[in-house]
Order: sequence, then C-alpha cells, then structure tokens
Amino acid sequence: MIKVLFVCLGNICRSPMAEFIFKDIVKKRGLEEQFFIDSAATSGYNERYKECMYIDAQDVLRKYNVPFTEHISRQIRKEDYDKFDYILGMEDENIKNILKIVGKDTKNKVFKLLDFTEEPRDIIDPWYYGNFEATYDDIKYGCEKFLEYVIKK
Repeated sequence: MIKVLFVCLGNICRSPMAEFIFKDIVKKRGLEEQFFIDSAATSGYNERYKECMYIDAQDVLRKYNVPFTEHISRQIRKEDYDKFDYILGMEDENIKNILKIVGKDTKNKVFKLLDFTEEPRDIIDPWYYGNFEATYDDIKYGCEKFLEYVIKK
C-alpha cells in the first residue's frame, strides 16, 4: 500500500482539498485499495480549535463533484515521516516547516505536489488570495501527475 500525506499550513484548504481530490482520482481508476491518503497541517493552531475544512474549499469540491467527508485539521507529527511513503507540501514554506517537524528527509519522501509536473511551483493559499478555483486546478493537475509518477515507479 502506498501511503500519501498532503500538507499545507492549516489543513483547512489546500491539503484537505488534495486529500479528497486524490482519493477521487484513485477511486475512479479502481486503485483505492492500493493507497492510504491523509492530510495534515504544519501549524497546530487549527487542530487546537478542531477546525473543519473551510467552506469555500468544500464548495469548490462540490462544484466539481469531488466527494468528501467531515474533516478536522491535524498537525503533522514526527512519526508521520515513518508512516508515509510520500509527504507532499503545497509550497516552499510548507516544505521548510515539514522538515522542522519530521527532521531530515533521509528517505527522499518530502516533495511539493507540483514537483511532479512540467511546471514545478507553489500552489497559492486560497485562504489569503481567495481564488479557490485556481487552487483546485493546480491541485487536480498535481494529483494527476503525481499518480502518473507513482504508477510508472
């Protein structure tokens, strides 16, 4: 089983969107039994207050018929490094903070989601910029390319 953890700052927008988009993609390909997929935050703030996925993130998932379940933010933990095969951040700042929490990436597990595309870059945080459509497009593209990478590997 391939274990994938998507990570962003708060685990209320980008990383849960990526979790549910990727779950939907692998399910549509009949691969859901081969994956364990989760998401987390680099910050513990939302976990302390049991924050759910942001409503605008839910709305964009509904718009594109991506199923999702109740989601409560959680912070990434050091032991997640051993639990997951891939830890996929959304931007450079996420990667820096992931490594502060888990330590050195000795097994080459930590990447940005868009590192698997022809245009590696950060995925903007829609919490600050408000463009959930652009974030959805980038995440979907990144998830599709990441799955291609995993299948080839």
